[in-house]
Amino acid sequence: MSAAASAAASASTASTASVALRAKLALARPAVTAATDALWRPAGLGPRYLRYLAAMHQLIRASVPLMERAAVRCAELGPADPVAGPLGRYLREHAEEERGHDDWLLADLAAAGADPAELLAAVPPPAVAELAGAQYYWIEHHHPVALLGYVAALEGNAPAPWLADRLAAGTGLPPAAFRTVREHAELDGGHLAALDALLDALPLTAAAEAAIGLSALHTAHGITRLFLGLAADPAPGDPTEGGTR
Repeated sequence: MSAAASAAASASTASTASVALRAKLALARPAVTAATDALWRPAGLGPRYLRYLAAMHQLIRASVPLMERAAVRCAELGPADPVAGPLGRYLREHAEEERGHDDWLLADLAAAGADPAELLAAVPPPAVAELAGAQYYWIEHHHPVALLGYVAALEGNAPAPWLADRLAAGTGLPPAAFRTVREHAELDGGHLAALDALLDALPLTAAAEAAIGLSALHTAHGITRLFLGLAADPAPGDPTEGGTR
């Protein structure tokens, strides 16, 4: 391939929707990484991991309902919207792939010695409500395509393959307490590849790409806020100390 052809190919690749979205998310990566490092610091790791599991359950239990609602909105938009058909099919398929993952987190909590019933009775924190709630707003009052930014940000910040072993060593909890961390470290890379393919196949307008990017950056900011909140260990005597609320 000539240098000119190679440059043209590179420019074409750089202009794809998936690459553009990754570039936007890269802007938020330092903050997310710093919050993640604070979350997984060794001191107080055991109780903090339980709080992480609780928060992830509260967040992930919204994933399938969000995708199902977005798929319904796609059906309502109908064939007049060229994005709605393929987007709806993707969302229905991905919802099935994600179904039951919230139950994994309840099982992890039980294996770690916590009471899942206590979690289910607790009010989710504002950071969780804001993460999922913004998506409901955009699905209902703008366009369900915005949800792709949420998916990209969450799955783009999946646990590292080594994290489960590090957490097990640092907490002393049994292997059964880390199923969700292990599974998502393996699954989310494939999910991101499917999302990239969809983004590059959809006939996205500039406005649709902007909505996806805004959703992704909002989600990355929300993850950062959530992780920093979890990283801030409760003061002695706080009723949430060592618990799942």
